Amino acid sequence: MSEVDPTDELKRAPAPAEPEPAAAPEEVPEVSAPAASQAPAAAPSHAAPSHNPPSYVLFAVVAVLAAAADLISKEWATDKLTGPQRALARDEDFVVIQGLFELRYARNNGGAWSALSTLPEIWRRPFFLFVSTAASVFITSIYHRIDRSDWAMKWGLPLALGGAVGNLVDRVRHGFVVDFLHVFIEMKGDRKTWPTFNVADVWIVAGVALMAISLFSGKSRLTAPDEEPEPEPAPRGP
Repeated sequence: MSEVDPTDELKRAPAPAEPEPAAAPEEVPEVSAPAASQAPAAAPSHAAPSHNPPSYVLFAVVAVLAAAADLISKEWATDKLTGPQRALARDEDFVVIQGLFELRYARNNGGAWSALSTLPEIWRRPFFLFVSTAASVFITSIYHRIDRSDWAMKWGLPLALGGAVGNLVDRVRHGFVVDFLHVFIEMKGDRKTWPTFNVADVWIVAGVALMAISLFSGKSRLTAPDEEPEPEPAPRGP
């Protein structure tokens, strides 16, 4: 029997299988800083309503015309309804609508419906001057806080201001307000009268009525004095 060479056995033995190389991990693309900055920002949950104030030119024109109409009408009434050269030449008040409306000159030392007219002059005149001035300043200060679409408030404020200025000028010049419009109703010989008023009072009542319409209709929105519309976000660059 022949001897087996161990080296021949090793040569005939199969070589061990080499391990397969591990798969390279997939590369994750990096996001550059500019690309990340281009991502759209999340929309806010609720945008603040924009404030669009009305024009002060309209405010000034309406207020000036209202005050001028009142003062001119008072000058006409003083000239035509009083004095020896009374143009209407009537002993009684000038009747415009029989049994309803007439012109009657009157001096009102007080406020509406002659309120506080019995106060001493030293207190009455400064008080009404202060009230009229304060009302004018207040109306002017809140006009820019209303929105242009609020038509009732946009017209009501300057009308009320024109009436307040008209009566204020009278108080400064004369110490009283000239009234000459008189409404009444005659029924069975009995006369029910409304206190005599003037054109300024008409503007004030009309202005307050328009402001009430705006408030009760829910369309009025006054912005806070320090409230400003939020600026729109600036567009992001590439």
